[in-house]
Amino acid sequence: MPVEVDAPMARFHHPPSLEDIVEMAEQAFGAIPKELRDLVRGVAIVVEEVADEDTAAEMGIESPWALTGLYRGTPMTRKSVLDAPVEPDTITLYREPILLEWVETGEDLFRLVRNVLIHEIAHHFGFSDEDIERLEGEE
Repeated sequence: MPVEVDAPMARFHHPPSLEDIVEMAEQAFGAIPKELRDLVRGVAIVVEEVADEDTAAEMGIESPWALTGLYRGTPMTRKSVLDAPVEPDTITLYREPILLEWVETGEDLFRLVRNVLIHEIAHHFGFSDEDIERLEGEE
């Protein structure tokens, strides 16, 4: 009897690296409609291993392993051209929690990275977690 290979795992013979996740995030970002990409211009997208304890505590999360992504910045709904420049808006994807969710759920890794990225972009546009959950439920 042939052994079935899990499709998401088939591409990788080792845990995907930071660079692999960056590549997926870039591909996912490139697939977003140009009109939306233009509105996200200037937002840095970075990948880190895992959030630190202080970040998790700041977000009200018990464990950094529960945080797959984070938007830091001022949502577009609260920006003004009169605001003094501050640190650039940043979307951080956390590799290890994403991989943990990938292994636990069996979801396609690219789709998971894309969903985390889109979730954080939604925060850039001023959507709350509740708004995003409601929109995801309408799919």
